[in-house]
Amino acid sequence: MKVPLLDLSKQHNPIMLDIKRTVDRVIESQSYILGEEVELFEKEIAEYCNVKYAVGVSSGTDALIISLMSANIGQGDYVITTPYSFFATAGAISRVGAKPIFVDIDKKTFNIDPNEIERLMIKKAFMKHRIKAIIPVHLFGQCANMNPIIKIAKDYNLWVIEDAAQAIGSGSAGSIGDFGCFSFFPSKNLGAFGDGGLVTTNSKESYEKLKMLRQHGSNPKYYHKIIGGNFRLDSIQAAILRVKLKYLNKWTNSRRHNSDEYEELFYEYDLSKIILPNHTSNHTYNQYTIVVPERRNESKDFLFKNNIQTEIYYPVPLNKQECYLTFHESDVLPIAEYLSKHSLSIPIYPGITLGQQIYVVKKIKEFYN
Repeated sequence: MKVPLLDLSKQHNPIMLDIKRTVDRVIESQSYILGEEVELFEKEIAEYCNVKYAVGVSSGTDALIISLMSANIGQGDYVITTPYSFFATAGAISRVGAKPIFVDIDKKTFNIDPNEIERLMIKKAFMKHRIKAIIPVHLFGQCANMNPIIKIAKDYNLWVIEDAAQAIGSGSAGSIGDFGCFSFFPSKNLGAFGDGGLVTTNSKESYEKLKMLRQHGSNPKYYHKIIGGNFRLDSIQAAILRVKLKYLNKWTNSRRHNSDEYEELFYEYDLSKIILPNHTSNHTYNQYTIVVPERRNESKDFLFKNNIQTEIYYPVPLNKQECYLTFHESDVLPIAEYLSKHSLSIPIYPGITLGQQIYVVKKIKEFYN
């Protein structure tokens, strides 16, 4: 039996005719960059995320960059974030000239630990005037603990930029901070047929600035009040996302159902030593990430030999990446470092069969026996 990590055909095949008609409509309109499809998608996604404004951009990475630019964060500034995330989270901070400061994560949720943020603000009191923002990541589809983060941000006058790239539809993801950043990379729960991203905000001032920034800072055309970049979402991707948005809740419920099945199976096969993802009603399971007690890499190889695809998110924490070693060489972040050595993501996509899930858990049991 083969079990891929992700099989998009299960989602796309039933709606492919609608998608093809949508793409044909855009081609006939000859409007390929921004335009009506993007505007309609922005309105629909803003309503879905329960925010006032949404700005379509070229990728999830650019969503982070443009949010930092909108907050005037740059050279000499510091931004607090998690070491356990895709590189774009920290990379975007560096791209605008600021420096990331990493704090450790919660061992149950894998998300940034607000207590560690508070400790850092006290420990680094001498430089707190240079710390300008917090970027919590809603990792694997679960919201970070936002209430204490928002309180800390208010106490220290910090921006909050939510990296919700993996968490669309997870509770209030993207509507709590000053900005919410989403990715529509094809493997995401709401994925385009290429790159795409989004910034959400409840501030009209930020909304207007974001729209200028994504078009080289121009308003009106050819008149540049600020320096921006080319961060535009194209019409074909927006049109495809409009079709897929109608099915997002259905797909999310399927992921949640698959998570329930895994919980029962791991219990049935007496795999209590394996730590399962934190189970909450708002989790959207962009990834189903378990923590294995030992021999993680060997277990991954064993599953691969048995036609089961898995992935390690993330084998090296950001504070240990070569490009950040000079600045973060002395960082001690034990939970992030432990998870980087023991976490393993297994298939949970909509359309995976119960038989495939049983096969996955059986093979994990076989390996650890």
